[in-house]
Amino acid sequence: MARAAVDGWILGLGSRQHGVVARSQLLEAGITAEAIRHRLGSRRLFHLHDGVYAVGRAEVSRIGSLLAAVLRCGPEALLSHGSAAALWEIAPAREGPIEVSVPGRLERVGPGIKAHRRGRFLTRVLAVHHGVPVTDVPQTLLDLARTHPDHRVEAAVNAADRLGLADAETLRRSLRSLGGRPGVTRLRRVLDRHTFVLTDSELERRFLPVARSAGLPSPLTGAEVNGFRVDFFWPDLGLVVETDGLSYHRTPAAQARDRLRDQAHTAAGLTPLRFTHHQVRHQASYVRARLVQTVQHLSAHLRP
Repeated sequence: MARAAVDGWILGLGSRQHGVVARSQLLEAGITAEAIRHRLGSRRLFHLHDGVYAVGRAEVSRIGSLLAAVLRCGPEALLSHGSAAALWEIAPAREGPIEVSVPGRLERVGPGIKAHRRGRFLTRVLAVHHGVPVTDVPQTLLDLARTHPDHRVEAAVNAADRLGLADAETLRRSLRSLGGRPGVTRLRRVLDRHTFVLTDSELERRFLPVARSAGLPSPLTGAEVNGFRVDFFWPDLGLVVETDGLSYHRTPAAQARDRLRDQAHTAAGLTPLRFTHHQVRHQASYVRARLVQTVQHLSAHLRP
């Protein structure tokens, strides 16, 4: 291949790969080791990592630096953990080494890279985003659940839902096939906090004792109020309690209906309260405290 043709091929590959090429890619294309050394010496290639070069200029973009780290770690490597979350834009980019998962052991990856040794399952969670091989969104969230506090995992799930990358029910289904893989229990707990749904009978069984302990009499259940079926209704107090599930992925239409319900109740002089199914099941003390405050407020206004 003529020198001009070689330079053109390298520039073309670099433009498709955020200005980054791997030595293995050049060798596979028939470019000799001597030709690579020549272009390093003439500053047409710049060293980034062992076997990874920038094309045409020493600086590369943020995505270029992520791809360079993956290329350094071999053809089966994937961007992962916090670095993958930043690439998917479900978590903010943070200072520190770029995290890459590899199927085997790497003796040395060089500065600025943190390699996670993983099993061969990496081929099953492969995705490509912005041209970078990366763990797919469910696996990325699972990795975050192993290393990050719950509130950051929750924020990442919310972001994935908002960006249309994953929704809570899809994630829950994917977790069923992952068995006891690290992070599954914690991610499921974070999801359940906002997506757990009780049946009507179980909801009543769990909620009614909490309501009684807050000083409330037995409510009407499943009554129609202002044209809407409500979960719990106390006519004498003018109190309506609704419970929500699937709060991560409530559609705009469902959210609009909720607002219409609450507006209709408020316009009729009622007080609407909303709790999640998870709160009813796992945060009874919080639900009780809110009910007590509400009952005290409503009772004060009902006194002559």
